[in-house]
Amino acid sequence: MLTALKATLTLLDPFDACIWAMVSCAFFSMMRFDEVSVPSRKTFNLTKHLTRAHAFFGRNLRNSPYARLDLPSAKTAQASESQSIFLNEQGDLCPIAALHNLARVVPALADDPLFSWHDAKGDIRPMSKVRALEHINLVLIAWGWGTSFGHSFQIGSASFYLAKKVDPEIV
Repeated sequence: MLTALKATLTLLDPFDACIWAMVSCAFFSMMRFDEVSVPSRKTFNLTKHLTRAHAFFGRNLRNSPYARLDLPSAKTAQASESQSIFLNEQGDLCPIAALHNLARVVPALADDPLFSWHDAKGDIRPMSKVRALEHINLVLIAWGWGTSFGHSFQIGSASFYLAKKVDPEIV
């Protein structure tokens, strides 16, 4: 499904680039969809939601690239405690490549939402959960599949990692 979604989206379009970055990051990091989206444009909050400043890129000791997203607020973290999510390369569906593409297609400031797009006037918009899922579901339905909901990416991700024999304690 991820392959079909990526193939259908226009990754040079700001809205689609944002959708792809959200989906790829949510899936490969097992993040809740609420952690990559906002309830509405007006509810974006620097202390609760990911911004561009919360994304870091580097190389590990094996010289492999990684991305670290520091969630300012997470369901499993203590109040005022951030939680770091690490992403590594994943072939054609790579979340690191998706984040780099998003940064090229939607240039933004450090305090702007990480998962954002810009409208025809150039205004930066945070991606709302409802709008993102509507767009994703249009693609999935066009491919003959059912609809997705917020936990679909976490469920799919858990299945993916378990099928790869990742220890259930890690998943």
